[in-house]
Amino acid sequence: MEIRPVAVFRSPLTSKFGVPRQSGLCPALQGRVVFEPPYRKAEAVRGIEDFSHLWLLWGFSANGTERQSLTVRPPRLGGNRRVGVFASRSPFRPNGLALSSVRLCRVEPHPTLGPVLHVSGADLMDGTPIYDVKPYLPYADSHPNALGGFTDTRQWQPLRVEMAEPLAARFTTDELQALRQCLSQDPRPHYHDDATRVYGMPFAGRDIRFTVANGCCTVVDVETVDIKH
Repeated sequence: MEIRPVAVFRSPLTSKFGVPRQSGLCPALQGRVVFEPPYRKAEAVRGIEDFSHLWLLWGFSANGTERQSLTVRPPRLGGNRRVGVFASRSPFRPNGLALSSVRLCRVEPHPTLGPVLHVSGADLMDGTPIYDVKPYLPYADSHPNALGGFTDTRQWQPLRVEMAEPLAARFTTDELQALRQCLSQDPRPHYHDDATRVYGMPFAGRDIRFTVANGCCTVVDVETVDIKH
């Protein structure tokens, strides 16, 4: 079976580094589902505005040709303990496919792009191919008593985020809220623990430079970069 993208995702996150590790962790993070030409028709999404959430089926397009393994090291386990690839949400999978639940904010009719879906809480980087869009159904998709495996026993402690006012002033209110949520999730590889190291990640046309020490992420610089689609 051959599958082709039906849409592409647009996000302020233009690199894998900094993308939330799960959907829903950064609810302020906004993105857009832009359909490919064959699907840029209103009838393709007729009735979708009646749903609050959607499932996005997409591909890990930035993984390259890295060698696959049957075991992986989840960040929640500190990057030291291995579990089976099918017992994890690792992006390095046999078919490179992912599934994310996002909130549908609105449907925007566009004169050339057709209906554009504005969503929040996605864990997709800019340019990610989307292979299908389906409505989230609470009566079938919600399982309040489900077990979460190792995630039930390993609590995640978000980082505090500190940013000087002159740096924060370079962002809109919505951008700043989304950036803070992304940084609070600690985008570093979890085998990194160097308080002096300065990390960088692209966000909304800026290069964000930050350090992490003692449970606090400190933004030390913000540089404007040229982002082209």
